[in-house]
Amino acid sequence: MTTQPTARAASTDAPSNISSDAPAWSGRHDGDGPEHARWHQAIRQADGPADHVAVLGFSSDEGVRRNRGRTGAAEGPTALRRALSPLALHGRLAAGEVGLVDHGDTATAGEDLEGGQAAASAAISAALDAPGCRLAVVLGGGHETAWASYGGLLGASRMAADDQGRVPRWGVLNLDAHFDLRREERPTSGTPFLQMAEAEAAAGRSLAYAVVGISEPSNTGALFATARELGVRWMTDLECAQAGAAGIAGFVEDFAGDLDILYLTIDLDLLPASVAPGVSAPAGLGVAPALVTAAVRAAAGTGKLVLADVVELNPSFDIDARTARTAARLIDEAVSTAVARF
Repeated sequence: MTTQPTARAASTDAPSNISSDAPAWSGRHDGDGPEHARWHQAIRQADGPADHVAVLGFSSDEGVRRNRGRTGAAEGPTALRRALSPLALHGRLAAGEVGLVDHGDTATAGEDLEGGQAAASAAISAALDAPGCRLAVVLGGGHETAWASYGGLLGASRMAADDQGRVPRWGVLNLDAHFDLRREERPTSGTPFLQMAEAEAAAGRSLAYAVVGISEPSNTGALFATARELGVRWMTDLECAQAGAAGIAGFVEDFAGDLDILYLTIDLDLLPASVAPGVSAPAGLGVAPALVTAAVRAAAGTGKLVLADVVELNPSFDIDARTARTAARLIDEAVSTAVARF
């Protein structure tokens, strides 16, 4: 479980768990000018303008199954694209100065989670290394997506050491009700951040990891002990409510202060069940959408956001696409805020 992931270059002989064609984008068409621009009109499935945001999916819920959760997150990428499609674009995205490029999906074939994660890592590295890519957004998938994102980030050229041998300092901000630091015999959706911590330790580094939205009753004393041992910083759901948007933004900005690169992962089970019923583990309390949005905007506003993923959308349990629509809004906020800093 502690093996360091290695990325591999994209190949014309793609393995069977890589889809070359992304699901179609479609939606309302009011006109062709920037004043009418929407995601589905701007997205491209080939090279975009010099500066662009890459979108790619990881169709997987084997990690959720291993973690004894409700499966169905493998359908998340398609549902997220559908929810993003009609959203209006503004500023540089609407004007086409910054593009949106869809790189398609990778998938876990059957129970081969490790193979799926390796393929996804390679795809993420390739997307990040594409000329002009400023931000990559991964559409999950269960939270096993995070291990693939980690491998993709570490395999990207921007993580290489500089002439003085200095490697960029990076950290991961998790918006989640759970630490996902479980110790298991094999990887699941509940193990990715322990896997990261152990892989970083094996490389002689420590993992900079912070979590916003922890539900105390949903995490055992052993998980809190592991978090303390690893130096994890966190805010509980109740602390989020007490601190408000400004307090959450301050926590995020303080965490990212000494980082060069920030990776943001959004587990939708952070949100109240009334807002996000379509997840593996619906929240009994949750963090209000406006407060989650404050965390997302703070992360993107640092100017350090390079990689983001959104995970645990389970369309089979969604109601009126509430979860998908909320997730799409969070993605749009992350992208538009980050683009404003490009």
